[in-house]
Parts: sequence; structure tokens; C-alpha cells
Amino acid sequence: MNFKTSFMEFDTDLYPQKVLALRIAGVEKEEEVPFHQHHKGQLVMPLTGFAKCHINDAVWMVPAHCAVWIPSQVPHSNRISPDADVCMLFVEQDIIGMPNKACTLSISPLLRELIVRLAQEEQDYDKEGSVARLVDVLVDELISMPTEHFDFPIPAEHRLNQIAKRLLANPGDRNTVGEWATQFAMSERTLARLVKQEIGLTFGRWRGQLHIVVALQKLSMGESVQRVAEDLGYESVSAFILFFKKTLGRPPKQYMKERE
Repeated sequence: MNFKTSFMEFDTDLYPQKVLALRIAGVEKEEEVPFHQHHKGQLVMPLTGFAKCHINDAVWMVPAHCAVWIPSQVPHSNRISPDADVCMLFVEQDIIGMPNKACTLSISPLLRELIVRLAQEEQDYDKEGSVARLVDVLVDELISMPTEHFDFPIPAEHRLNQIAKRLLANPGDRNTVGEWATQFAMSERTLARLVKQEIGLTFGRWRGQLHIVVALQKLSMGESVQRVAEDLGYESVSAFILFFKKTLGRPPKQYMKERE
């Protein structure tokens, strides 16, 4: 199935139902839907593989069993990995309790099954019928989901924007703050202050969020922990595992296994 064609032909704004679901699987190569927006908010939930979303000034990584929430009228693009199985949920903006900013959500097994079930139904369902009652339960579960932090902010400030793009192109770059500052004719202190001012993070935590985004992407595709550690420029596998556990609370293999 052609992901781009299938998704773009599904015009959610034509449906009066408050929640809609679309499931797409069997994409043979990585595909991307270009920047677009719609009236309903969108939840992107991979069942297998991963999705990567560009939303405003950040890249959001969505591993299996998580989802990214994109509020109404927010421009975004979606990139889907080969052989991924992905559910898209579309939610009316006036439903109380939904986040008003883009975020990553953990997805409970119950919510996942409710979304899968809704995607199997006709989307022009009776607003008083059994599918509508299923949707009510789905919404109650959805608004209770905890948030995660699987995004890499891309600042508008031109120097930080260039650094962000270079890091995206080469996540294993291990230049220090001082080395980056020299490239842009700044002092180390000035660059550190600029990152904190524009992003709200230290430089190390900012780059660390990119490493989590990339690591989850690669691990979702079946790459080994050792290969991921090497690609991200860590001196040893143990150093990468320590970073991953400190950030997400579990070592990489355990974290991914719990999301199978």
C-alpha cells in the first residue's frame, strides 16, 4: 500500500464523527507525507517499526507502543519506516483533556486495542451506535495517558539551527560545546547560554535527546545495542547503556522488550 496516497486521500475534515482511525501497513520503503495540517488533532501510533514526525521546530521519534500527539491545525510531516504497521487517530479539537502542545504519549495495551478496533470499522459510524460507545471508552483512556520526551528541538536561531541540522546529519558527532562555539565565532559560555535560552536545556541534554531519538529509531529496526552505541560515537557499549538507562529508566534491551 502506498502510504502517502492512502493517507492524503483520507480527508478527515469531511467526517463529522469526533474520532476517526486509519491503519496502514506493508510500506515497502521509507515514505514521507509532506507538511500539512488538518482540523482534527492527530495521534500517530506505530504497532511495529517506527514513525518520525517533524512538528514545528522539532523532530519527534515514535517507537512502537508509543504515539505522538499533534494538535489541531499544527503543520507537520510524517515519515514511516519500511514494513511498519501504523495507526493514525484523528480527534476533534474540542475534546476536553487532550494536550494543547505536541507531545509523545505512552500507550496502554487497552488503548492500543481500542484504536486497532476502531480502524477496522467504517468511519462514518452512527453517533449513537456501538462504535460511538467504543469511541467514548477510547477517549477516556486516551486523555489519561502519560507523556514521554522523544523529541529533538530545532531552534529558529540561525546558529543553533545550523548546529541542529549538522547533528541530525551526523548524530555521532562528539564535538564539545567549546569546539562548536569556535566554529561559530562565539565563546563557550555564550553558546551554552544561548542553548539554554532558546531551548531550555543544557547542550549535553539537548544532544542527549537526539541520541535517544536516533537510538529508539535504530533499535526499533532491529539494530544491535553495540551498533547503535558505535553510530552515536560512544567510547563503549557500557557507556551508551548507562546513558540510556539514566534517561529512560531501563537498559536498551529491557526497554524495547517491554514494548514488544
